[in-house]
Amino acid sequence: MIITAAKVFFLVIAALFPIVDPVGGSPMFLAFTPQCSPQECRTLSLRVALNSFWLLTLSYFVGAHVLGFFGVSLPVVQVGGGLLVTSIGWSMLAQKDLSPPKSIQKCTSAPDLMRRAFYPLTMPLTVGPGAISVAVTLGANTSHRYGFHVLILVAELTAIAVIALSVFLCYAFASALARALGETGMAIILRLASFLLICIGVQIAWNGMSALLSSVAFEVR
Repeated sequence: MIITAAKVFFLVIAALFPIVDPVGGSPMFLAFTPQCSPQECRTLSLRVALNSFWLLTLSYFVGAHVLGFFGVSLPVVQVGGGLLVTSIGWSMLAQKDLSPPKSIQKCTSAPDLMRRAFYPLTMPLTVGPGAISVAVTLGANTSHRYGFHVLILVAELTAIAVIALSVFLCYAFASALARALGETGMAIILRLASFLLICIGVQIAWNGMSALLSSVAFEVR
C-alpha cells in the first residue's frame, strides 16, 4: 500500500502542477498587486496558497458529487471556465499600459486586495477550470480504483499541499523576478502571459465543447 500511495502522490503532482503552473502565474500575480509592499505580497501569497489548497481539495474529494447534485457535467464547467479565463486574459492584453484592471486598480489598501484573494487571484488565475476538472477526474478515478485508505488519503492531501506550497513560494518571491527582469522585461512577460492566458482559456473551452459535440453526435447515431 505504501508503493500505491507513492504512485498516487506523484500522479497528483504530475497531473496538477503543470496546469496550476505557479511559476507562469507569478507575472500575473505581480500585475494584480502593484501597490503591495513585499510583506503584503507575502501575506496575500499565503492567502492565495491556502485558497488554492482548499479549492483543489474540495474539487478532488467532493467535486464530482457536487457537479452530479446540480446536474452539471465537466464539459460544461470547462466551457464556462474557459470563457472566463479568456475574458480575463483579453482584458489584460487589451490594456494600453501595464496597470491592473480597474476592479483591482481602485484598491488602495491591503484589506481591499485580501478580499480579492479568491477571485480572481485564486480562481481562475491560479486554480482555473482546467485544474478543477483534472482534480475532479483524478479524485473520482482514485476513489473508484482504491476506495478509502488512510495512506492514499495522506498521499493525496500531501500532494495538494506541495502544490499549494509552490504557489506560495512563487508568488511570495515574484518581486525578485521583477527586479531581475526589469521594467521592460516584465512588460514583455506580462504581455506574453496575457496572450497565453487567452490561449489556455480557448483550449479549455474547446475541450469542453468538443466533449459536448461528441456526445451529441453519439446520441444522433
